[in-house]
Amino acid sequence: MTFLKKLTMASALVAAGTVATAETTLIHGEAGPNRGARADALQWFADQLTERSDGELKVDIQWGGALFKANAAVQSIADGVADMGSVIAVYYPQEMAGYGIADLPLNNPDAWVGMRATDELMRNSPEIQADLADKNLVYVGSWTTSQVNIGCKGEPIRTVDDISGKKVRGVGAYGKVFGENGANMVNMSIYDAYQGLDTGLIDCSQGYSYAVAALKQAEVMDNYTILDWGQVGGLGIFMNKDTYDSLSAEQQELIGQVGSDMADEFGRMINEANDKAIASMKEQGVEVIELPAEERAKLVEAGKKFLDEWVETANAAGLPGEELLAEYQSLITKYTEVRDAEGYPWEQPSN
Repeated sequence: MTFLKKLTMASALVAAGTVATAETTLIHGEAGPNRGARADALQWFADQLTERSDGELKVDIQWGGALFKANAAVQSIADGVADMGSVIAVYYPQEMAGYGIADLPLNNPDAWVGMRATDELMRNSPEIQADLADKNLVYVGSWTTSQVNIGCKGEPIRTVDDISGKKVRGVGAYGKVFGENGANMVNMSIYDAYQGLDTGLIDCSQGYSYAVAALKQAEVMDNYTILDWGQVGGLGIFMNKDTYDSLSAEQQELIGQVGSDMADEFGRMINEANDKAIASMKEQGVEVIELPAEERAKLVEAGKKFLDEWVETANAAGLPGEELLAEYQSLITKYTEVRDAEGYPWEQPSN
């Protein structure tokens, strides 16, 4: 190769490197469809990342499980099938034990409080950070299902006793409580619940109001019981650590900031979406039932044993279970007090 050819090739490589630095596109894998509040929040995250980086960072979202299904997300992200993706912790009770703390029935149905507590714990716990690094993952930000409710085709759930004998799709500690109250549990993704209800494979599905609307499940539900119990909050964005480490410190900081801000934006979105979803269900003829306080108390009490089980699982994974649980509960108290004293961020005059 002549000196001139070498010089030309070197110039081309430098130019290519400059272009790559100027604009980086991150591939994001998402198992859900491109509709609903969570999809809107994910798109908000992508748009904000591009806007705040002046076009330097872009996100190409692959919707509907195009890259991987929900139960393959952790390994797929770690292996680099995507640069980042949406992870649902209940599908990984051992692998994502630290994140699973947000799924515990802690008698906290407030979406914003849960997300803020989860985000602070995941971002600031050195033990959780180290555990994720071992899995080649980096935490970016959290959503939440908001409060856990249950929708049925056929006879409704008006009391805890009504759960007995029903075929129920449920996950995590909430699903276990349904099972201990006599439900016949069916292992099924929320994305398949529509077909399950429609065909009679299940009678009821653990659900979340905005998701019922996004997945059009009201079309196959007769009734929907609001439990006002707790939420599944181990639901968020994680990034391949190799990809994350290849970014500049400024880009890493920006991703973390947008991920944290997403809790406030999604809190606003989810409250509005849940209200609209309930109204829409009623318009479609779905009976909306509020579980009486004394029945709700039975569910809260039944869920306490699963806090101890989580501590054991976390300890087995090398995490300080009791300390993390205590810290998480204190964070829930902290953000509950912030909400009560100041209101939600989007309700502030400046917003």
